[in-house]
Amino acid sequence: MNYPRVSIIILNWNGWRDTVECLESLYRITYPNYDVIVVDNGSRDESIQKIKEYARGKIKVNSKFFKYNPKNKPIKVFEVGEDEAKEGKFNRPLYEKLDPDRRMILIKNRDNYGFAGGNNVGIKFALSVLNPSYVLLLNNDTVVDPDFLSELVKVAESDEKIGIVGPKIYYYDYNGRSDMINFTGADLILWRGTEKRYGFNEVDRGQWDRIMSVDKIEGSCMLIKKEILEKVGFFDEKFFCYWEETDLCLRTKHTGHNLLYVPTARTWHKVASSSGGILSNFHEYYMTRNRLWFLKRNSSSSVMRKHLTYTLLWELPFKVTSLVLYYKRPRLVFAYLKGLSDGITGLKAM
Repeated sequence: MNYPRVSIIILNWNGWRDTVECLESLYRITYPNYDVIVVDNGSRDESIQKIKEYARGKIKVNSKFFKYNPKNKPIKVFEVGEDEAKEGKFNRPLYEKLDPDRRMILIKNRDNYGFAGGNNVGIKFALSVLNPSYVLLLNNDTVVDPDFLSELVKVAESDEKIGIVGPKIYYYDYNGRSDMINFTGADLILWRGTEKRYGFNEVDRGQWDRIMSVDKIEGSCMLIKKEILEKVGFFDEKFFCYWEETDLCLRTKHTGHNLLYVPTARTWHKVASSSGGILSNFHEYYMTRNRLWFLKRNSSSSVMRKHLTYTLLWELPFKVTSLVLYYKRPRLVFAYLKGLSDGITGLKAM
């Protein structure tokens, strides 16, 4: 098997405990040719210090998915400031002397640029300095199977028309279970601004064990060919967080490339831990606002009109009622309405 270079980008924001568990699982993978790039997105906690302590072997990581391995410590941390990252300043000769499991690049952003902006810093650095064949975006609140990257690359390399691939994603913990599927790819229903998620909340019994062509690969783990990023560009930073990976997926499909779900690649995801969960003001606002912006960019005017009619006449009253009466979260109504208002107001700018 050919082993093209893969630069793995992990975005951290005030989440070092999740990040070091993700890193520990990542340094156990069987794939031999990779870079680990942690982009700290302006954390205000002790994330940078704790990640460096982990690399020195000072923090023992406990996880139900693996046993801690002290043998690859210390891990050499190459610290890169935001300006240095953007200018491509890096001591690559020294870096290349170390094995992949004994090195880490830590980019320190001055501020929180969201999922889109933070990952873009890492992507631009990787492409300009390391010249990988692939970029893998990996959420810091994930744990990976040792063979996940080998399986993703094997499928991605099988056809030049494949642009993005993604794994079978399980819940990290679903009432004590780790075999409950969260995501195996999705197809979009544009007029509703929703997606048909395959495998969602199903126990894995092998029913999703075939490779599938889909509209969307989830941003928590997506392997992207370098040529795709060079052709369609990076994440749109107007989104800040949510819908930006769906936008990238559709831009990729519009070039004639396919997006594939790979069932033999497996990850476990804590799901929305960095944004306060799905029932948070942050999640409600950005999901609502960005959905409108995404549709303005990626659908026809007739689809957009149909969606706005659907949203205002059906979704709005249903959403408000469910947030108040079912979820008992009346404060989320204000986040939803603000997202709707800002989304509609910002349509002309898209």
